[in-house]
Amino acid sequence: MGREIEEQNTVAEADVKPSEDPAAISEEEKQVDGKKAEKSRKKRGKHKARGSQKSTKAEAKEDASGENPVDVEGLQNRLLRLQADFDNYRKRTLREKEELWSRAHADVIEEFLPVLDHMDLALEAADKHGAPQAFVEGFQLVRGQMGSTLKKFDLVPQDVVGLEFDPNLHEAVAHMPSDDVPANSIVAQARRGYLLGDRLLRAAQVVVSSGAAESTQPETPGENADS
Repeated sequence: MGREIEEQNTVAEADVKPSEDPAAISEEEKQVDGKKAEKSRKKRGKHKARGSQKSTKAEAKEDASGENPVDVEGLQNRLLRLQADFDNYRKRTLREKEELWSRAHADVIEEFLPVLDHMDLALEAADKHGAPQAFVEGFQLVRGQMGSTLKKFDLVPQDVVGLEFDPNLHEAVAHMPSDDVPANSIVAQARRGYLLGDRLLRAAQVVVSSGAAESTQPETPGENADS
């Protein structure tokens, strides 16, 4: 009997579980609470992201539906200003290009003017000194050919003898009295002038008439004699 009672007590002690440690239980609860808080934060983040996406989509729908219209008038005014600026730039570029070509053109043509002057002087000298006719005619052909070539580039010679003196077109090198030519008119041309198109390339050097010469009456003998 004693042995049976001891065996029963041993079995009973083996079946009874030891009580759990309160500190361990508290730590487990904290871990569980932490996991729950993390899940809650993740859910709130997802809800915020979904809300932001919905807000962006709503704004896009408002722009598309015209509830939040674009400043069309301002864009149109800006476009018109840009078009005007570009048109002014294009015109200015073309004008500068034409002016550059005109200056280069004038510089080249002006270099040929002394050659024409010398040809004209040579023809005058040949006529005065009785040069052979064949030589004079050949030289005239060369002079005419050069003049025709330069005329294709808008070079226009000016013959101003007999015209009224214009300081904008003529350069006076002398004045002389003339009974045949009125005062302030051109008596002779010392150097020919030229126009390039409608612009003066070189002014003509001219002699200007000062009018008829004053006539002096001959004194009568004894007119100024002492009485």
